[in-house]
Amino acid sequence: MEEFHKIRRLPPYVFEQVNRLKASARARGADIIDLGMGNPDLPTPQAIVDKLCDVVRDPRTHRYSSSRGIPGLRRAQAAYYARRFGVKLNPETQVVATLGSKEGFANMAQAITAPGDVVLCPNPTYPIHAFGFIMSGGVIRAIQAEPDNNFIPALERSVRYSTPKPLALILNYPANPTAFTATLDFYKDVVAFARKNDLIILSDLAYSEIYFDGNPPPSVLEVPGAMDVTVEFTSMSKTFSMPGWRMGFAVGNERLIAALSRVKSYLDYGAFTPIQVAASAALNSDGAEIEEVRAIYHRRRDVLVESFGRAGWHVPPPPATMFAWAPIPEAYRALGSLEFSKLLVEKADVAVAPGIGFGEFGDDHVRIALVENEHRIRQAARNIKRFLASAPETDNVIPLGARR
Repeated sequence: MEEFHKIRRLPPYVFEQVNRLKASARARGADIIDLGMGNPDLPTPQAIVDKLCDVVRDPRTHRYSSSRGIPGLRRAQAAYYARRFGVKLNPETQVVATLGSKEGFANMAQAITAPGDVVLCPNPTYPIHAFGFIMSGGVIRAIQAEPDNNFIPALERSVRYSTPKPLALILNYPANPTAFTATLDFYKDVVAFARKNDLIILSDLAYSEIYFDGNPPPSVLEVPGAMDVTVEFTSMSKTFSMPGWRMGFAVGNERLIAALSRVKSYLDYGAFTPIQVAASAALNSDGAEIEEVRAIYHRRRDVLVESFGRAGWHVPPPPATMFAWAPIPEAYRALGSLEFSKLLVEKADVAVAPGIGFGEFGDDHVRIALVENEHRIRQAARNIKRFLASAPETDNVIPLGARR
């Protein structure tokens, strides 16, 4: 049977090929060190778990909740933005709770996209940034991911040569997978450009609290006038080690938040109320848990960079996020990121995420997630050292460009 229209628009899921190899290797008894999926391994802080347990005992909380988020949760998120960024939000009109930032992005795409609308999206980037709009009938025009001096000129070319004129611009800093960070001056330039060209800004700030240089990443909403054109998405998955809880937020422009809220009202009843109450408590806490999580990722980053470097694989130290964006070693670069990732599973018992899964311009890199403890990271480095010591010619892998 012919595939459905929306399914035809989606490419094969690149990461699934690596996942199948991991499963097969584990079935044979291999000890795979999984640095691929960005699935935090740290436990949710006990105080948050305790709050959930307290609330869940009340049967009144077992009923349908609110798709926008309970009032206390929206107030807590507004208070967090005020403390962290100095941004004032109206919790009634400028904050909506989402089932993670991924769901928020996908439903925002449904809310604002007409068939054929052009969206400017970084490449490489987190897949939902592009495919949320593709599934909604939009068209993606790739832009550079690095927030350097070439960014605004590249935006100008994209707007000038796009038909129809672009609807929205996606930002993601600190970035997944590249770990690029942006400054407030950069955001000022982007906001001015967006306002001049009637562009919606959709900012993914999921990694706002995972940074290592002592310089907290800013929010684009700190820029005067940004609220007129911007919605920003955040997540509790990494900040509070709550990935499975599925709790995130969209905040910003009232018209855009209202559109997202209306779409969500047709699709879900919101997260389980005890989860929302526990999330409120986390946001209202003193932040000690956030500092502890940040310190753990910082130590893991340093161990990864140092041990992989000694193994012969230079990994640039990421300034933020829970990922390292690592160039494929020169001897293996011609293979491309998917074949190299498969080779690491087969020959080194180490799993990483192929860069091609984040866009065509990521194919000379792989993403390494800091989701194993320091001992396991050092073990991965030892495995990789043995692997790199072998000549590439001995590995039975055909480069993608040589296939017929």
